[in-house]
Amino acid sequence: MRHRKSFNHLGRTAPHRKAMLSNMACSLILHKRINTTLAKAKALRGYVEPLITKAKDDSTNARRVVFSYLQDKKAVAELFRDISVKVGDRPGGYTRIIKLGNRLGDNADIAMIELVDYNELMLSEKSGKKAKTTRSRRGGKKKTEAPKVEAAVEVKEEDKVEVAEPVVEDKKENTEKKEG
Repeated sequence: MRHRKSFNHLGRTAPHRKAMLSNMACSLILHKRINTTLAKAKALRGYVEPLITKAKDDSTNARRVVFSYLQDKKAVAELFRDISVKVGDRPGGYTRIIKLGNRLGDNADIAMIELVDYNELMLSEKSGKKAKTTRSRRGGKKKTEAPKVEAAVEVKEEDKVEVAEPVVEDKKENTEKKEG
């Protein structure tokens, strides 16, 4: 029986789906980030994360198993050389899916799938955050507040600029002159 044995077939036959996911996984490994539809990104996450976990153990058998899925020597080399070292201490969750909106042509949901440890913007925000301090409910002043010091500014007579007031003529006077 095949009860509860379902996954997204993505509208493709099994060999076409396998080839597509293999190509997308190679692109993700080589480029660290790709844009695709949301359904394909979710299917790709389930395809590539076990491969990254397998790459943590750098053995001949692990390389052969990963190569049987990817069929690309450059992607396998990149995965075992760079990516496995960078995600070595991470227990899982190697990819991040960010929704980008809808595609103009067919209104399909577009998403960006990326490797988590390779997004420089997210890493800089993470390291740039300060530790959260505890705050009281009241917004009272701090106890060690420094006294305010105001600096006196001297203005010389030479520096002063006189502003001329704008000249506004009455409309009545102008109309009287034209009539008279």
